[in-house]
Amino acid sequence: MHQYKGKLIIHTGSMFSGKTSSLEKDVKRFMIAGYKTVAFKPAIDTRHVKPEIITHDNTTLNAVLVDNICEIMEYYNTYKPDVIAIDEVQFLGGTIDEIVSSINKLLEDDITVIVAGLDMDYTGTPFEIVKELMPLADYLYKHHAVCVKCGADAWVSHRKIEDKERIVIGAAREYEPLCRKCFLEETKNTKEMKNNE
Repeated sequence: MHQYKGKLIIHTGSMFSGKTSSLEKDVKRFMIAGYKTVAFKPAIDTRHVKPEIITHDNTTLNAVLVDNICEIMEYYNTYKPDVIAIDEVQFLGGTIDEIVSSINKLLEDDITVIVAGLDMDYTGTPFEIVKELMPLADYLYKHHAVCVKCGADAWVSHRKIEDKERIVIGAAREYEPLCRKCFLEETKNTKEMKNNE
């Protein structure tokens, strides 16, 4: 798997699309191949008690909780892993410039970097860090969940609860995958209902 040295692998898409499962599979393959690996998870994601990355199909991967990219770089400088994975990168603290320059530094040092993150928020607006990292990727995978309304490929994670904050940590109770057509229809219906109240 030496062909992946110094490469950036990105898994993106909506919730429930298999991004984290793919990151986990990548990491486990590198572990089997004998590489020194570490996975990081933003501490803001408090859905689980243990410091683990847990996929929606309940597979797990041990993770180091961090607040920002600086903590990842401190870990790297201390322990020198061969492979660094970052789940939910859209929640990672630090400026876009700090995150991009740090990842570029890792790649220059021949570190394999695997990233998973949402490409868009619940309104269909791209997450800035994912938007900036995507063109830098050596391997870019856009994953799709299944639209819960029509069965087509999902495009966005539609928020089912009333909350206007951009970041609301949740899962199936708070979000559902929708294709573009169903999302636009749902958005239109919600606006009409509010206008009629």
